[in-house]
Parts: sequence; structure tokens; C-alpha cells
Amino acid sequence: MGLDGPTGNEGVRRRGCSCTKDDFLPEESFKSWGNYVQALQQTPERFMDRVFTRSLDSTELHEIKARSQHEMKKTLSWWDLIWFGIGAVIGAGIFVLTGLQAREVSGPAVVISYVVSGISAMLSVFCYTEFAVEIPVAGAAVARSWTSYFATLCNHKPEDFRIIVHSMSEDYGHLDPIAVVVVCVICVLAVLSTKGSSRFNYIASIIHVIVILFIIIAGFSKADAKNYSDFMPFGIRGVFKSSAVLFFAYVGFDAVSTMAEETKNPARDIPIGLVGSMVITTAAYCLLAVALCLMQPFREIDVDAPFSVAFEAVGMSWAKYIVAAGALKGMTTVLLVSAVGQARYLTHIARTHMMPPWLAQVNPKTGTPINATIVMLSATAIIAFFTELDILANLLSISTLFIFMLVALALLVRRYYVSGETTTANRNKLVACIVLILASSIATAAYWGLSDNDDWIAYVITVPTWFLATLALHVAVPRARNPKLWGVPLVPWLPSASIAINIFLLGSIDGASFARFGIWTVVLLLYYFFFGLHASYDTAKNKMGDGLKKVEEGVKVSSEAQ
Repeated sequence: MGLDGPTGNEGVRRRGCSCTKDDFLPEESFKSWGNYVQALQQTPERFMDRVFTRSLDSTELHEIKARSQHEMKKTLSWWDLIWFGIGAVIGAGIFVLTGLQAREVSGPAVVISYVVSGISAMLSVFCYTEFAVEIPVAGAAVARSWTSYFATLCNHKPEDFRIIVHSMSEDYGHLDPIAVVVVCVICVLAVLSTKGSSRFNYIASIIHVIVILFIIIAGFSKADAKNYSDFMPFGIRGVFKSSAVLFFAYVGFDAVSTMAEETKNPARDIPIGLVGSMVITTAAYCLLAVALCLMQPFREIDVDAPFSVAFEAVGMSWAKYIVAAGALKGMTTVLLVSAVGQARYLTHIARTHMMPPWLAQVNPKTGTPINATIVMLSATAIIAFFTELDILANLLSISTLFIFMLVALALLVRRYYVSGETTTANRNKLVACIVLILASSIATAAYWGLSDNDDWIAYVITVPTWFLATLALHVAVPRARNPKLWGVPLVPWLPSASIAINIFLLGSIDGASFARFGIWTVVLLLYYFFFGLHASYDTAKNKMGDGLKKVEEGVKVSSEAQ
């Protein structure tokens, strides 16, 4: 054998190895250094090609999904998704962040902060649902919080279970080995079976709901109306600052939409599962926040374990163990569902070859993306081991708000633009409306974030601009596409409102979080321009014949394709 083929021994070694170079960089651009240098020289052209092309829904549903080699098993119903949604969301946000926000940022008005965040999350739910139904393919902070309530359960402080490294920064020097152990256990559960994970989540979530009902009922039985006398001590700014951070408490519902590929009837089950779980979650959050602030004066609320300490303060010391156990149950299910969801995000990205295709492989026996699950949870464990909760919460909130804004923006483009069908004039109108919606939303958020007074003059300009831009999109731009199965109601108003609210909440997040977000964004962009762009470009071109290539570039072939 020459260089063109392996020897017998090499073939044996390849069969015995779980992965090869072609599992990570099989594309033509990475076959040799010469090819890679040539690909880098073509980066501007390739980038513009990726920006202005869109794969067909049929391609997403069949060809791209087939790159995982095996099908994910369709085992989930709307009942599973509701409990997945509850299990995915109710965790560290309500049990940990509520204390800090109520005590130092918004006071008892934290309940309004949860309402604002809930509205933003619900709008994002609608946008996510349409994509999940039409194209049914598929947290470190929570792991960090797990230790806090585990310590309460053991009558210890959280720092008693952490390793303090004084030579490291305060934000990264409190090492958390318990978080790593919890993530490893979750990893095992997530890779074994999606249906098994669903059953575990279902049982754990029922226990969790019982604990939540106990907290609400017992909390209101110990309520003191005097604690609500100073309802909004930090003003409306404090309310919105808390809303931006507490959006973290709603993070996780998007993981449910990634399970569409494993859902029996996505058109029916996903809307019921997502909207149903979000309504239940928002109501629970508001009742829990009210109960907490009625039990204790807001300035006495504990930051690390607010509910446990509050019950101790009102003479129900035994209740803190129930609360701590329930919180641990909740955080465990959040970790499990987020592990399942994040792995499916990574799987779909790997199918496009923006990440190594090895991560897209689905195990034929378990029907789960084992490689993606292990990689995602390994990264989660490392981050949870080093990083403080407040940093993780802010970074996760800013990242999620930004992504949800992009999802709403993508929905507007999906409804109003079809390559090869939308006229140039209508395309330009669409671009103009979207630019005005974004600009007015950013201006509103920037003014809110940068000004220290309550002057409303700027809002008289920015808010009507947003309204008129959305109205113009509704009236002047014809829709190019209607959803086949389920669609977001009140388009373009709901997606446009989602964009505005998400951007506004972004304006309430501190500058240090934006700096961290910027650093991570630069790192990911460098990876994209040096690897992901060229891998996905080669894959898109190599997987298609000339006819399909034209379809991707926007030439309409048939009505079914659109």
C-alpha cells in the first residue's frame, strides 16, 4: 500500500479507535496546509456566501439530520415536555438569586421583576416554538448553586465545602468540587436515555412542586404585611436591574424546544409543553417571591439560601431542611434538562460541521448524542469548579437575552423574506424596518443604562420610532411565508416586542458582564473564522449537486421547497 490507502495493521488500528482525524476535520479545506491557506484567503467570499444563503427546511429535516448516522428516538409527549419545562427552569434562579436581588437591588418589588422577565421569556417562547415545530431538530451556574443548598442541608456554610485559593482572583478562587461531582452524575443520566431522563425528571419535578407549594402555603401563614410597607425602596431602576439578572431564572425553556426531534407530535406537543410550563413557572416564581418578602424584611434576607434562612427566622427551623432538599431536587432537574438540551444544540451545530462532526454522532443503542453530552458537561464542570455564581448568572443572562433577541429577529426574516421570491423593493423595506426596530430598541436601552436621572424626553422619540417601524413592517411589507403547522400570533408585533424587551433588559446589566461577554464572543468569532466557517462552507458545497446548490443560494425550484 502507498499513501493512498491504509495497511492491514492501520486498518485494524482505525477499527479499534473510537475516532479519527476525519471525525473532527474531514473537510477539503483541512486536507493539507496548502488547502487551509487557500481557504483562509477566500474567507471574505466564503463568509458572504454563508450570510446570504439559507438551507431549505427539507434539507434541515432530512439531509442534515442524517449526518448523525442514527435517528434520535421519538418517545416524548406534551406531558413529558411540560415537566421537562418545569424541571428545566425552576432551580437556582428562584432559590438563590431572589435573595440577592430582593435584599440589594429591588426590594419586595422583586415580584414585578419576575413578571417583567416572565413576559420577555414568554415572547421568546413563542418565537422558539415556531422554529421547533417547523424544523424539529434538535448550566454551570446551577451546579454552583447546588453546593449552597447542600451546605444548608448539612448545617454548614457553602464555603465549608469549597477550596479557597487565596492566590487566585476572588471571582475564580473559590473552587467547588461538589459541583463537578454533581455534573458527572448528571452526565451519566443524560447519556443513558432521553425517556429515562424524562421519567427521572418527572418524579423529581413532582417532589419539587410539592416543596414549592409547601413554601408558598407555609410562607403566607407566617406573612407580616409590614414587610411590604416599603415596596419599591430602590425605585423602578432597581426593578429593571433585577429583571435583567432574574431572566436567568427563566433560562432553560429553550432546552425543551431542542427535544422536538424526539417528540411524537411536535406541532401539538411543543406549543402545549412550552407555553404550559412557562405559565406555571411564572406563577410559581411570583408567589414564591411574595412569600419570601412577606416573611422577612427585605434587608434581612439571606443572599445564599434565602428561603431556608427565612423559615428559620420565623421559628420554623425544621422547614429549612425541606426547602434545601427541594432546592437540590430542582437544581438537579435543571442540570439534567439543560444537559439534554445543550447536547442537542451542539449536535445540530456539529451536523453543519461548524463544530467537529464527531459531536453529531447519535449512539444507536441509547438514541442519544453521547459525545456532545460528555463534551458539554465537561466544560460545565470546569466552569462551575472555578467561577462564582454572580458572574455566571450575569454572563448567562446577557448571553441568553442576546440569543433570544436574535431568535425573534430570525423569525421576522423567516416570515417576510424568501430568497428568489421576495422582491428587491420589499427586501429593502424589510431591512429598513428591522434596522429601525433595532436602533430604537438599542437607543432606549442605552439611554436607560447610561442616564442617572428619570428624564423621559428620549423615550418620547425612541418608543414611537419602534412602534412606527413595527407598524410599517406590518402594513408595507407583504409576508413571504406562512407557517405550515404552528405559528407565532400577532406577527410582527410579538417578535418586535421580544426584540425590544430583550435589548432593554440588556441595558440593565453591568459593564463587567458585557466585557466578559465581549471576550467570549471574540474567542468564538476567532474559532468561526479560522475553522467553523470553512468547515461548514465545504460541507454545504460538497453535499449538494448543482441543482441543490442553486436552491440553497435562493433560486426557487418548487412550491414545496418554500
